[in-house]
Amino acid sequence: MAERTGGCMCGSVRYELRSAPFDCGWCHCRTCQLFGGAPAMPFASVPTGDFAWTGGEELVRWFDSSSFGRRAFCSRCGTPLQVMVAHQPETVDFPIVTLDDPNAVEPQFHIFWGSRIGWFDPADDLPRHDKFRPDTRGLEGTEPPDDSSLSGGSSEKAS
Repeated sequence: MAERTGGCMCGSVRYELRSAPFDCGWCHCRTCQLFGGAPAMPFASVPTGDFAWTGGEELVRWFDSSSFGRRAFCSRCGTPLQVMVAHQPETVDFPIVTLDDPNAVEPQFHIFWGSRIGWFDPADDLPRHDKFRPDTRGLEGTEPPDDSSLSGGSSEKAS
C-alpha cells in the first residue's frame, strides 16, 4: 500500500503509516514556509504510534522550530519529515508530499491564512482560517500558544 509509505528525497529515510491520515490541510505559517521552502506546506496527521521509521532513522535530525513544536528532517538531503507539537502529543504531522503516493491524501482546509504570502493564491474552495481551526485538538480557540510560529520559529540548533 504505497499511499501509506513515504520518505525523503535521497531515499535514505523511509517511514510507514499504520493508520489512515486525518486532519489534512495546508499550513501557511512562517515556520512551515521556511521549513518547506515553499509558500505553504500540505500536511496530515496520524496517531504517534502509527508513524514508524522503517529505514534511516539514525539520519533523522530534530530541531525546536517554535516554543511549542519540534520538526524532523533528513540530515543527508534536508527533506522535511515530521512535526510534533506540545498541544497534540498524541499525534504527529507529516508533509503529504513525502508520501510515495501524495495524491492519496488531499488537503481539506488552510490554516494560518493570515500569514499567507500575497502572491500565492491557490484556486480551491477549501475553508481558510487566519490561524488555527476553531476545533483544533489541544487548544482553546484559534490562537497558537505564542507567536514563535508566525515569526519563523525558534533559534534552537538542530540535534
